[in-house]
Amino acid sequence: MMDYDIIIIGAGPAGLSFAKLLSATKLKVLIVEKQDEKSLANPPYDGREIALTHHSYNIMSQTGMWNKIPAKSISLIKDAKVLNGNLNDPLFFDHRKSGKENLGYMISNHLIRKAAYEVVKPLKNVTLMTGVEVADVRTDDHCGEVTLKGGQKITAKLVVAADSRFSATRRMMGIPTAMRDFGRVCIVCRMALDRDHDETAYECFFYDRTMAVLPLNGRYCSVVLTIASEHADDILKMSPAAFGRDMTKRMEGQFGNMTLDTELFPYPLIGTYADRFYANRYALMGDAAVGMHPVTAHGFNFGLRGADVLAHEIQAACDLGLNFAARDVLQRYSDAHRKATWAMYMGTNTLVALYTKTTPLAKLARKSLLMLGQHLPPAKRIIMNQLTEARG
Repeated sequence: MMDYDIIIIGAGPAGLSFAKLLSATKLKVLIVEKQDEKSLANPPYDGREIALTHHSYNIMSQTGMWNKIPAKSISLIKDAKVLNGNLNDPLFFDHRKSGKENLGYMISNHLIRKAAYEVVKPLKNVTLMTGVEVADVRTDDHCGEVTLKGGQKITAKLVVAADSRFSATRRMMGIPTAMRDFGRVCIVCRMALDRDHDETAYECFFYDRTMAVLPLNGRYCSVVLTIASEHADDILKMSPAAFGRDMTKRMEGQFGNMTLDTELFPYPLIGTYADRFYANRYALMGDAAVGMHPVTAHGFNFGLRGADVLAHEIQAACDLGLNFAARDVLQRYSDAHRKATWAMYMGTNTLVALYTKTTPLAKLARKSLLMLGQHLPPAKRIIMNQLTEARG
């Protein structure tokens, strides 16, 4: 007899959301997490403000996560502007053209993590094992077996890995993964503004860096700056006053003075995409399946989408009395998630490659691409639908 029906490795938002989405099945679930439970219950602020699509809003509402987040901590993205080289002639995305009241939402990562923990903690069919690390994962025709670093072995019908884009268990299961080191660092922070941002997001492709200025409630914004790794220390060593002056100048006074409101948080930029999202009695989700560059803000949204798709396939198999860990069930999930993510992953990497080059040809191509989006409404509409997931 197996110890559990499903073992989930990783208690990030994707893994916890998946556990909550499975609650109707009454399957016996174990979540294994290397952090301690205190860190899950009260995650520290890490600088990351997550841009959420309408589809993610639907999933978070379904799980009860949305109602766990204070309304004052949910910001709206009404419109968006994409800029090339300077602030002139932006590609403008108007929320009224999307058929929605806004393009998306902004919520701090630590609040999402806290909400995910709070909806899972009361579940009777879910056991949370914290402060432990996985030493080995293997599967056979009958079960999956997870070995912890202390030597304890746990069995289940299915093992699901949601353990980061550098997933150790993915390597243990022999799933090849394309990995792209962008040679850049993402620096995030929150800033206070002198002028209103009008709930508009700015994606600025300057010639030496990419910078997103994302609206938060009140006169605050989230700044996401990507820069070549060799120049990252120059920014991280700036005084708060110098950083604020530099940002104010780069945004040409659009928001008046910009003042640093938090510390600067650096994250290396590495994109990953697994060759497939499943193996025998094993599945990948979240960043372990697809690790996105942040320029399109889709990494977290893809994690939620994958959790929802896999939970749906498992629920359907259970309803029919079938083996929910069967290869055909996992392959349907893998195929559906690949269809939803592959084009965006490749398109994002191509976009980043184009907009981080400063050759005359690259500058011309960048300008032409923005002009195409500006003057070809169908293309602009397709981009908007992809970015907002307004149609689910």
